[in-house]
Formats: sequence, structure tokens, C-alpha cells
Amino acid sequence: MIKNHIILEILSSKTLDLNATQNKLSIPIINRIYKKMKFGLKFDAIKVYNNMIIDGHHRYISSVLANIELERVTSSKTIATIEYNWGDVEFVSEEWDTKEKINRLNEQDALFNNLTLEKIIEITK
Repeated sequence: MIKNHIILEILSSKTLDLNATQNKLSIPIINRIYKKMKFGLKFDAIKVYNNMIIDGHHRYISSVLANIELERVTSSKTIATIEYNWGDVEFVSEEWDTKEKINRLNEQDALFNNLTLEKIIEITK
């Protein structure tokens, strides 16, 4: 399991070309995605506006940690979009996803990657 200090250490050692528009991210979500990426699962593209992530913060950080390049698609921003430097983003140990949402995401990942749900669950343990 990737801990907060490891995330911060890796992020500080790399040059990140995208900035956050969220000031808080969930470590358990990052860990699940990271494990899937290290196994070779494919993910949807992240949405960006200029150098800002609009959708896909957890995927982006997981891809940086896993040293994997994700596809990017152009998106739009709203007037409420705020840009954050990664040094100002808090990585929290709180689980944001319910068990039902985790199961739904695992099912989607299994279908998208032509794997069984059981294999996805095994990967994320």
C-alpha cells in the first residue's frame, strides 16, 4: 500500500506537467488504481484544460506513481475551477468510495479490460 509520505516523495522528485483542480485526494482510491495500472489494466483518458486536470486526478497521480502515460482529452473549465499546485494538495487516508461504488468500478474495469471480476478483486488486494 502506498502511503502519504511515499506519494509526496515521488511527486517531489518528478516534474508534473499538469496541475490539480482538487485540493484533496484519497489514498485508498490511488492505491486501487495504482495496483490496476501496475497489472496493466487500461483506463479512460483524463480530461484536461490547458495544464489543469478537470477529471482524473486519482488516475493521473496513480499513473505518475506507476510510471505509465495516460491518454488526455481536452475539456472545458468553469468559472469555479481553481488551480492548485501539487504541494498544496492534501492526500488523505479516508476512503471516499462506498463498497457498492468500488464493486461497480471493478465491474467496469473488468469489462473494459476483458477480465473477470474475480481477477480485478485479486489485483486490488
